[in-house]
Amino acid sequence: MTGLLDSFLYRAALAGIGLAIAAAPLGSFVVWRRMAFFGDAIAHAAILGVALSLASGLSIFAGVLFVALLMALFISWRNSTHSVDTTLGVAAHGTLALGLVAVSFIEGVRIDIEAFLFGDILAVSRGDLAVIWGGAVLVVALLAWRWQALLTATLNEELAAAAGINPRREEIVLIFALAVVVAVAIKVVGALLISSMLIIPAAAARPLARTPEKMALIAVGIGMLAVLGGLTAAWHLDTPAGPSIVTTAAVIFVLSALFRK
Repeated sequence: MTGLLDSFLYRAALAGIGLAIAAAPLGSFVVWRRMAFFGDAIAHAAILGVALSLASGLSIFAGVLFVALLMALFISWRNSTHSVDTTLGVAAHGTLALGLVAVSFIEGVRIDIEAFLFGDILAVSRGDLAVIWGGAVLVVALLAWRWQALLTATLNEELAAAAGINPRREEIVLIFALAVVVAVAIKVVGALLISSMLIIPAAAARPLARTPEKMALIAVGIGMLAVLGGLTAAWHLDTPAGPSIVTTAAVIFVLSALFRK
């Protein structure tokens, strides 16, 4: 096992599979709740978290998680005269730009910003693997624990309230899980592609499943297939690994749509 972990390609595959296990079932709720823009806004804020980490000496995971949580709570508890999509658009692009500007002001630190924008899965270390899989286990455990309550609140908030379920609390659970996934995914696919791994596998699984549970499981399988297929394509075609993974997921989505028709 130690020999396998010493190979950058095996580490990349394990990192991508860990991300797929966490992102796919969570992405099902993102699709059901139509929260794609919400996920985008949190993912874009990750760059501001990177800047905070570099400036304060925090780990990248801690800085991104902190900022992602702040962004999620800000959007969730906003009180604005603007529409939701307008607020999300301003928040997403504003925090991304602010993060890029903040990184440029940090002196004495050399950083490849493209690695955080598009991911650098081939540079994943053993420590990164521990963080990614730790985050994946946390997210899966949280979703398993709250699955029925989350599902009921997603389908009908009034029904959930009648059953003694607090829809607001379940939304906070989703927000926390999204922030964790963003924090572990930034090294794998980058801030600009995180929401793709949340949405595309779940959307591709939707026509193939008859129950929510099956959709989540199929989404995990599609996510893993996208990771392995994307890494294989990147290896043989010498293409960027993160975008290759997302492209593979998109191809699977198109095939799934054709199957449905």
